[in-house]
Amino acid sequence: MIQVENLHKHFGGFHAVDGATLTIQPGSITGLIGPNGAGKTTLFNVVAGVLEPTSGRVTMDGEDITGLPPHALFGKGLLRTFQIAHEFSSMSCRENLMMVPGGQSGETLWNTWFGRKRIADEERALRAKADEVLEFLTIEHLADHKAGQVSGGQKKLLELGRTMMVDARIVFLDEVGAGVNRTLLNTIGDAIIRLNKERGYTFVVIEHDMDFIERLCDPVICMAEGKVLAEGTLAEIKANEQVIEAYLGTGLKHKKDVPA
Repeated sequence: MIQVENLHKHFGGFHAVDGATLTIQPGSITGLIGPNGAGKTTLFNVVAGVLEPTSGRVTMDGEDITGLPPHALFGKGLLRTFQIAHEFSSMSCRENLMMVPGGQSGETLWNTWFGRKRIADEERALRAKADEVLEFLTIEHLADHKAGQVSGGQKKLLELGRTMMVDARIVFLDEVGAGVNRTLLNTIGDAIIRLNKERGYTFVVIEHDMDFIERLCDPVICMAEGKVLAEGTLAEIKANEQVIEAYLGTGLKHKKDVPA
C-alpha cells in the first residue's frame, strides 16, 4: 500500500531521515521501533504530508504522493494520530467526532440560511455515527464530557475514533501507548485489532512498549540514525545484532532482549 524509497529529511546538517526505504503491505499492522532520535516520527511526518522530504519518494497504491499536504492525503484515506493527543478540549467527545468529515453542508454560509433541513439531517446522521464509534471504543459514557477533561488514554481512543468517522484506509499511530495505563492500552489494542480484522484498516504503529508491539504487529521494522536497520517478526528483530547495538550501544552477542 505504501512504498517509501530512499527518503531523506534534513534539518540543516542534521539528517533526521537518511535514506530510509520500506514497504507497508495492505491489511497489515506494521510496527516501527527504534531508539529515541531514530527518525521514526520524522518519517511519519514526511509520509503524512506534515513535512516535505529533502529527497526521495513516497507512493500509495502506486500513486506518487510525495509532498502532498495532509488534507489531500486525508481525502485518500491516509490519516495519522499524534503522540500528544490533539483534541478540541472545549468540545464534547461526541462533537470532536462529528466535526471530522469534510464537506459538511453547515460549512457554507448559504446553507446556514437556506439549507437548514439538510444541515439538520446531516447532523443527525453524524451524531448517530459518532455514538456508534464511541460504543465501538467502549467510551460511550464519555459522549457528553468535554474532551479536554478525559484521561490521556481516553484521548488516544478518541483520536482513533476520529479515523473511524471517515473512510480511513491506512492509519499512522505515533506512540499510542505513551502515558496510557495498561488497562486502557489493552482497550486501544483491542480496537486496533478489530478495526484491522473487521474493517480492513492498515496500521503503522510507532511504539516503545514491546509487549504491545508483540501483541499487534507483524512485521516489525527497526530504524536507527534515520535508516531502516532490520525488518521481520519481533523475535527476529530482538535477535538481530545490529538492532541490539543500536539500542545498547554495543554488539553484545549474547544479549538478545531489546529493552522495552
